[in-house]
Amino acid sequence: MLSLKLEKYNLDKNMKKIAIIQARMGSTRFPGKVLRKLHGKTLLERIVQAAKLIPAVDQVVVATSNKEADQAIAQWCISNNVDVFQGDESNVLKRFYDAATLHKADIVMRLTADCPLLDPYVSGQVLYFVSSHQADYASNVSPATWPDGLDCEAFTMKALTEAFNNATTDVEREHVTPYMRNNQRKFKSRNVSCPIGNLSYHRWTVDTPQDLKFLEALLQASKNNPTLYDLLDTLRNNKHLMQPSNERNEGYQKSLKEEQARDITNFTQSQELLKRSCRVIPLGAQTFSKSHIQYPKNTSPFFLTHGEGSHVWDVDGNEYIDCISALLPNILGYNDPDINEEIQSQLQKGISFSLATELEVELAEKLCDIIPSAQKVRFGKNGTDVTSAAVRLARAYTGKDKIMTCGYHGWQDWYIGTTTRNKGIPKAVSDLSYAVQYNDLDIIERHLKTEKFAGIIMEPCNAVEPHEGYLESVKTLCEKYKALLIFDEVITGFRFSLGGAQEYFSVTPHLSCFGKALGNGMPISAIVGHNDIMQEMEEIFFSGTFNGETLSIAAALATIKKIESSNVIDKIWEYGADLSEKTKLLISKYNLEKIVGLCGYAPWKIFQFFDTSKVSGIEIHTLFIQEMIKKGVLINSSFNLNAAHNDLDKYKILEALEHTLLKISKLLQSGDFSQGLESPNIQPVFKVR
Repeated sequence: MLSLKLEKYNLDKNMKKIAIIQARMGSTRFPGKVLRKLHGKTLLERIVQAAKLIPAVDQVVVATSNKEADQAIAQWCISNNVDVFQGDESNVLKRFYDAATLHKADIVMRLTADCPLLDPYVSGQVLYFVSSHQADYASNVSPATWPDGLDCEAFTMKALTEAFNNATTDVEREHVTPYMRNNQRKFKSRNVSCPIGNLSYHRWTVDTPQDLKFLEALLQASKNNPTLYDLLDTLRNNKHLMQPSNERNEGYQKSLKEEQARDITNFTQSQELLKRSCRVIPLGAQTFSKSHIQYPKNTSPFFLTHGEGSHVWDVDGNEYIDCISALLPNILGYNDPDINEEIQSQLQKGISFSLATELEVELAEKLCDIIPSAQKVRFGKNGTDVTSAAVRLARAYTGKDKIMTCGYHGWQDWYIGTTTRNKGIPKAVSDLSYAVQYNDLDIIERHLKTEKFAGIIMEPCNAVEPHEGYLESVKTLCEKYKALLIFDEVITGFRFSLGGAQEYFSVTPHLSCFGKALGNGMPISAIVGHNDIMQEMEEIFFSGTFNGETLSIAAALATIKKIESSNVIDKIWEYGADLSEKTKLLISKYNLEKIVGLCGYAPWKIFQFFDTSKVSGIEIHTLFIQEMIKKGVLINSSFNLNAAHNDLDKYKILEALEHTLLKISKLLQSGDFSQGLESPNIQPVFKVR
């Protein structure tokens, strides 16, 4: 049992606070574990004793099932003068609700009997958020930063009642709190993060006999009544004892896989919020690609509340595997605890300052170390900032005005003037930029021969793979005609390789632009390049109040560190290759090779939807999004993978794909494709790739 100096919080004494311990004998991997001995005491005894020490807890109740096997738990409780409640075995939500109702709880803390090293002090902090009316639901597992085995949740009786009345899926009723966690628009939620960093790789729970053996050895090596910090010291001094944590909530994940698939059809709150949003926000969103014109209007979510790992939740409480990853910034996934820690640490020091900070130097030095073209660096907040800076820099350096574009480069006049969405762009500005087709060397040379072009800015690759020698030849032509080659690596940077696509293809441009994945969701971008070219930055005007904002820079440093240490890029390549190969097999299975294509590279595979004689590619694309969302996969036109996508996600994505492709095939054969569409067609912004 952990022994800590505990102080009572100043809470509403009229609210009854009950700790309910979930316990059963029928564990699949370790039957009867809750009554097994750990260092002289049963697991159940340890968790009961810890629960009684949680500050402000008024009563401890063990909630078990009414099955015959669990009579042993009930008998133990009776013999040890511990309150016990027996109820439904599989509907644990009902069991908790009935127990809390019987004992007239105002606030409930949920604990599990397989966490014998539960820390009362940590649990007390979680309980405090609910008891002080700061939250309807609180936990220390979203994101998980404490050792696996210190898990606890607290919630109001009102929240428990709403979950009991409205939870419908097997997972929501078997695991008690998913409904509360999913519906964060309904419930105010808080999380208690570990103040000394991410410790979630420690496994201190008991799921298997091996876990029990490990904890026995840990306690034997520790002093009596060890605190959390004592246990960490013991592990530091006895590294042979370390046992890494498996994926959390394995039972929950297994249930997700085995649960019968249910179509997502409720978007009521999204629809209402969209109406409200469109009254005050043009388009109803800040980004075209996140707006209602890009998704089927009647069958899509338009507003999200939170994300964790590879999953997001909408305002209606629907959960999705996210294959968009916030338009590619979230290379590590949502709510990464290591990145959060660095942001929170810097937040305590300040965000924006009156002068520069050393963090700017550290990140610039790091980028110079890992990006082949980087000798000097400047920062921006988004991709458009740095692509526009690169174009201005190229014009200043070469003394030429015209620029070639190849790909998508942001919203500024110099680029958007080359697209069909060019309203508001002066013709004089549009005439200075020319869009060229990827892999066409002849058109590039014809433009460069005029000696009026400062250079070409291009995505080094996207939906189309470069022809052999293409990128090298573009650089050669630029140098021949005294122009600059600029790589727009806002997407490919930190995804294709740590040093970007330029490292992957071994072609070093004169200037490069990075963004998106650089900060794992925080707003930061960078323009990097050769010394002599970047020196012009002291003469041109590229300046912004928030370009040195420290939270984003701290996040970028932490993101690069984790990409390196966790082998993130190799994992995304491997995951993407397997997912795309299985997707192509499904496309072939339903004879849709001429209807649906998948192109590009494994870390960023892009779907193509082709016209038929009777059905447009837009209609097919619309139905594709509609059906994938219905099956719990948020996607638009590409697999935007991140390091948090796991094997269960892949299983669910492929399951959704099989359903969707089969429906496309059947509708095409029926001769009336429109009967499957439940919304108007999506509206492309403009065609780039």
